Amino acid sequence: MNVLFVGGTGIISTACVELALKRGMSVSILNRGNRKEISDTRSLVADVNDLDAARSVLGSVIWDAVVDFTAFSTEDIDRRIELFGGKTRQYIFISSASAYQKPIQDYIITESTPLVNPFWDYSRNKAACEEKLLDAVRSARLPATVVRPSLTFGDTQAPLALNSWLKPYTAIDRMRKGKSVIVPGDGTSLWTVTHNSDFAKGLVGLLGNEAAVGHAFHITSDEVLTWDQIYRYTAQAAGVEEPKLIHIASDFIAECIPDIEGSLIGDKSASAVFDNSKIKRFVPDYVATTRYADGIKSTIKNFDSDESLRSIDEEANRNYDLLIETYTAGLAAAKKAFSR
Repeated sequence: MNVLFVGGTGIISTACVELALKRGMSVSILNRGNRKEISDTRSLVADVNDLDAARSVLGSVIWDAVVDFTAFSTEDIDRRIELFGGKTRQYIFISSASAYQKPIQDYIITESTPLVNPFWDYSRNKAACEEKLLDAVRSARLPATVVRPSLTFGDTQAPLALNSWLKPYTAIDRMRKGKSVIVPGDGTSLWTVTHNSDFAKGLVGLLGNEAAVGHAFHITSDEVLTWDQIYRYTAQAAGVEEPKLIHIASDFIAECIPDIEGSLIGDKSASAVFDNSKIKRFVPDYVATTRYADGIKSTIKNFDSDESLRSIDEEANRNYDLLIETYTAGLAAAKKAFSR
């Protein structure tokens, strides 16, 4: 099978590329060439949004499948339809489970859960992309499949509700120094975290599956944990038996740090439990086997072995310290007022 990954070097996409290679597929990666190449793949260097440049490096190849991690707007989708229409038997668009309805109406999320997220532009844009692709399928312009990952991690990411995405060692460093880390809400919201190696099993299983055209799938673990459990497993993997967890209401956090509203109020503050029966029907051997407690041990071990992964987000640290200071001062004042 001849597969093209657009992007192909991120946390999720790297795991998918590696599994596709392991299963004997011929893999090409189209990106701007800013990241390290993956062995045994063919590297195609161009900006996919520059249609002339992309056409030049892609040539006349007809791909069995194209997996696109880099489309975020309907304008991107228009360009993909123009670039890949008639050039692939299956176009897989990587959307986001964050597009599902918020606030939630049912704690079990299925692929038929409405895509309504008033809190996050990113999620609304992904939903709009899906709608445009569905129209392209109906009009036979592009044979598209939609895949919606939720919070997915690997050896370079510690997926806590409040952490620095680009410098994820930040929260680990706080735990190891005995500093408080913030858990949104009361820590009992249910959440699903998926290891990238498990996500890859579902996505690679869809490659070349013509029956999947026109369908949407989320691919997640079946393990459901509370945020407190996720934080405690992370701390234990880092050698911290009793982390200092401070619970702060999500809307309070978002008011203090507005930039976090989308990813928190629009995603991680709500419970997220996914029904994976659809992906299991289309990929019968799909099963997520990596427990979070095991996966995060591998992540921390990787952090400890690679100094370049242990950068600290000082701005995030300052925000967290100020938020904790403000919250605890307010709590103390409230207690004093109510004790009169």
